[in-house]
Amino acid sequence: MRETMDAMKTIRLKAGKERSLLRRHPWIFDSAIAKGGADPGETVRVESQAGQFLAWAAFSPASKIRARAWSFDEGQRIDAAFLAATCGRSVRARERFDIPSDGVRLVHGESDGLPGLIVDRYGDTLVAQFLSAGAERWKPVLADALLKETGLARLYERSDAGARALEGLASATGWLRGAPAGGPAPATELAIREHDWRFTLDIATGHKTGFYLDQRDSRGRFAAYARRLRFQRVLNGYCYTGGFTVAALAGMRAAGAGHVTSIDSSAPALQRARDHVLLNGFDPARTDFIDADVNASLRRFIEEGRTFDAIVLDPPKLAPTAAHAERAARAYKDINRLALKLLEPGGVLFTFSCSGGIGADLFHKIVASAGADAGVDGYIAERLGAAPDHPMTLAFPEGEYLKGLVVVRK
Repeated sequence: MRETMDAMKTIRLKAGKERSLLRRHPWIFDSAIAKGGADPGETVRVESQAGQFLAWAAFSPASKIRARAWSFDEGQRIDAAFLAATCGRSVRARERFDIPSDGVRLVHGESDGLPGLIVDRYGDTLVAQFLSAGAERWKPVLADALLKETGLARLYERSDAGARALEGLASATGWLRGAPAGGPAPATELAIREHDWRFTLDIATGHKTGFYLDQRDSRGRFAAYARRLRFQRVLNGYCYTGGFTVAALAGMRAAGAGHVTSIDSSAPALQRARDHVLLNGFDPARTDFIDADVNASLRRFIEEGRTFDAIVLDPPKLAPTAAHAERAARAYKDINRLALKLLEPGGVLFTFSCSGGIGADLFHKIVASAGADAGVDGYIAERLGAAPDHPMTLAFPEGEYLKGLVVVRK
């Protein structure tokens, strides 16, 4: 597949709307366009109102993000060779990071110059999300390039995120490469190593592409805190499949004691969390798993007079865009207020937001306000973010979707 430069359609921006592209920010919103259009995923030439070349971009007629830049080089051809080279750079970039796992994010969308493409590697299997019109148009080319660059043979598609609908695309899941014609499909149940632990996942049904790889480093940090401070009573809210539960048990192993209470509203996730406790050789008697609403459970624990040495709050995305920030801020504040009430003096809170609409400064203010309402102050021991294979770049700060604070209660 090749789209020749002389056949490219052009979109012309309104006056002053070229500034972000001159800073190499890859998004062009519908409100910035004066004229021009194209088919879904088609490459367009983006020009300023004065006719200055700005970028080659993939057009998306259904999305508020009307075009996503592939390249800011006027002489660049957007073709299979360009995409293969970009995939190769992204894969090789991970060699620069210290990643203690065989579960790795190989492509992180715009941050890696591949807008709308997410690719995770779990051992010998790739899982990809094609979330933009441009990524969808080039799907076969991208799939082949990824397998060539990694030397692998299997690629599973998990293009079922809500972002697809915003691009006017239907959900798509299943094996893109590596499933023999007429034969049994490969298993979607996989196992990975992380730090000294083992986890299982189902790439067909698990959240995101099957596992929360972005919290890898934070799980390692939590284990280190548990080891050093000898936690005895840990609460893991929104525990999903028990990553932080395993981290807590691993850290507390040195003390020879300790108990973890884990809460989630998904029975299948809780069962896998129980399995992870056993898989890693921990005594299940040191854990409780509760199928319940986290907010209601925190309130009940306060009424019961329970307290904890450490609490993890890793809720689902509450504000996908800035338009949802006000409502999400109230929800974040409430759960953090309750958690701080439950935390012993000297106790540690690991609290997170994965909402793109909540920036790091706003999240800090939300947690600070929660502390004021709880009558609790604390030290900000660390600021946390996604593991380095989920990068934010200088030109694309929106890549910083995961924010975390480590709060030590005074």
